[in-house]
Amino acid sequence: MQHDSPTPAPAPVTGHPDAQPHPDPYEPVTALPTRRAGGCPFAPPPELGELRAERPIAPLRFPDGHTGRLVTGHSAVRAILADARFSARYELMHHPLPDGPEGPLPPAPVGDMTGMDAPEHTRYRRLLMGKFTVRRMRALTERVRHFTAETLDAMERRGPGVDLVEVFAQPIPALMICELLGVPHADRDTFHGYTVTVMSLEVSVEERYAAMTGLQDYLRGLVLAKRAEPTDDLLSDLTREPGLTDEEIVGLGALLLAAGLDTTANMLAHGTFALLSHPEQFAALRDDPSLAEQAIEELLRFLTVAPFTARVALEDVEIDGELIGAGETVICSLETANRDPSKFPEPDTLDLRRRATGHLGFGHGIHQCLGQQLARVEMAVALPALVARFPTLRLAVPAEEIPLRTDMNIYGVHRLPVAWDEV
Repeated sequence: MQHDSPTPAPAPVTGHPDAQPHPDPYEPVTALPTRRAGGCPFAPPPELGELRAERPIAPLRFPDGHTGRLVTGHSAVRAILADARFSARYELMHHPLPDGPEGPLPPAPVGDMTGMDAPEHTRYRRLLMGKFTVRRMRALTERVRHFTAETLDAMERRGPGVDLVEVFAQPIPALMICELLGVPHADRDTFHGYTVTVMSLEVSVEERYAAMTGLQDYLRGLVLAKRAEPTDDLLSDLTREPGLTDEEIVGLGALLLAAGLDTTANMLAHGTFALLSHPEQFAALRDDPSLAEQAIEELLRFLTVAPFTARVALEDVEIDGELIGAGETVICSLETANRDPSKFPEPDTLDLRRRATGHLGFGHGIHQCLGQQLARVEMAVALPALVARFPTLRLAVPAEEIPLRTDMNIYGVHRLPVAWDEV
């Protein structure tokens, strides 16, 4: 599931001297590197690795003229994400990409704790943490197995020549979000239709906005239904919390949907692409299902589908010998930190037997992904089941023809055509 939003708004911190010369002796990086090398669908932009080796905390020039920092080293990223002197509030930040929103955004909407600091963030976080109980996680694990089996059955019936994103990667997390939120079975096609439209690039802006509005309206109605007749699900639990308004519950539901759907779907699809592109690793998981949990951690490290996150310094802070000034927006490159050779030997090698402890695929600190255990369960169940059911699974088109999500905040593949040998 997704952690902090990587698209904060461009806005100065009032009272801080952004116009003064930056004290860093290096010339600022003029733009956040986002272009990946041709033929390297799993590697971060090469300029980021060069920066990590030369100056892991580098000055970065933002499109609006602000000079902040780009952080690429593992130790520095981890330290910043764990430090309360760095804020996650959207309204304090500048946007690092030229096609980002113009002008400042308002504060995080009700329930969106990823754009909040303590104490607001703490209140929501504690509420939700108490809902991810061992009993609920155990029950959800059984449902992941059930939905995975159903999904693979449907995939097998369709036969070779399918888009794995459509038939496997999207349905499983969508069904699990429905299960978590308590969406009635009769409504799941409607709910799924909204979520697919919201994520699609093949619809107009107006259609996507209409789907987002419809989804919000649906959640409002669902919250009212849960207040009237609670069931055994997270939304029902939240309606029992004193002082929590319907709008807050709707906001928390929308946050869980956004955090738990697109990221997990892309990890399933992009993870399969990585395995098919590394046949020896595909074979390792196929032949030894006990590797599953270890393999998932390595895929989270190796792929890092949420490439970066942002913070703003609330005061002057020294990190790894570098002074980051109050008011500076700091872009933390999670994907490059997860390829830091000082933390992970031979980091550009996918090795499912590696113990990738300490990776930042779910972020770090108080904003670390709340639903990470559910995401791990979905991946650890679904991917081994996929390779076991289809041991001859392969790409149906050359790897260079796979359309990559280079134009989106969450990286991965738009489509993944696959085939297999029918028995």
